[in-house]
Amino acid sequence: MLLVPLLMLVTPWFNFDKPRVFGLPFFYWFQFLFVLVGVASVAIVYVMTKGKPVVVGKPDRLTVDDLDEGEHR
Repeated sequence: MLLVPLLMLVTPWFNFDKPRVFGLPFFYWFQFLFVLVGVASVAIVYVMTKGKPVVVGKPDRLTVDDLDEGEHR
């Protein structure tokens, strides 16, 4: 899903003048559209992965005391 915004880098696919939207050539409004597609892609990935652990299969051995910024051992 995060690779979808990278399709914007293939310029020959959208290096055209027409069709125009509000006077803007296709090249410009298509790039702006891909900004919105990129934001939507990142938002979808974030929502789908925000509750999942980063490391699977290993127990979290840190305690609250290990994470404390006080004295070091």
